Amino acid sequence: MHFHVEQIQLTTRAPIEIIDLSEQVRQAFARHPVRQGWVTITSAHTTAFVALNEREPKLQQDMLDFLTRLAPPGQTHYRHDIDPIDGRPNTHSHLIGLFMNASETILVEDGRLLLGEWQSVFFIELDGPRPQRQVRVQIAGLV
Repeated sequence: MHFHVEQIQLTTRAPIEIIDLSEQVRQAFARHPVRQGWVTITSAHTTAFVALNEREPKLQQDMLDFLTRLAPPGQTHYRHDIDPIDGRPNTHSHLIGLFMNASETILVEDGRLLLGEWQSVFFIELDGPRPQRQVRVQIAGLV
């Protein structure tokens, strides 16, 4: 069994942002291919997540609008925002994160990533902008 780990470094520029990581994940897999196994993509953050979904500009705008409506920033009843430990009033980001995944796993079969026809890998920033975010890509399997 072989294991490889790579990190993807990101800078986010918007309060809520969807970044397509599909190509970076494919490149990491190309550097460390396995025949059978899996690739796990993990966010190292509590206010940024990983998701598999469709890459289509209008849909992505709908996603941004939905996330903003789900837990609007700046609500006066957010207790965490009164005295946040890191100085960021980001309760809304943590609340939205309750419905998201810190990681996604893609199966590998016959040396190919088994992504569906419309699936892309996204990093979802909920508390941006941030100068530095990290995503780990772990490739595991039989060569």
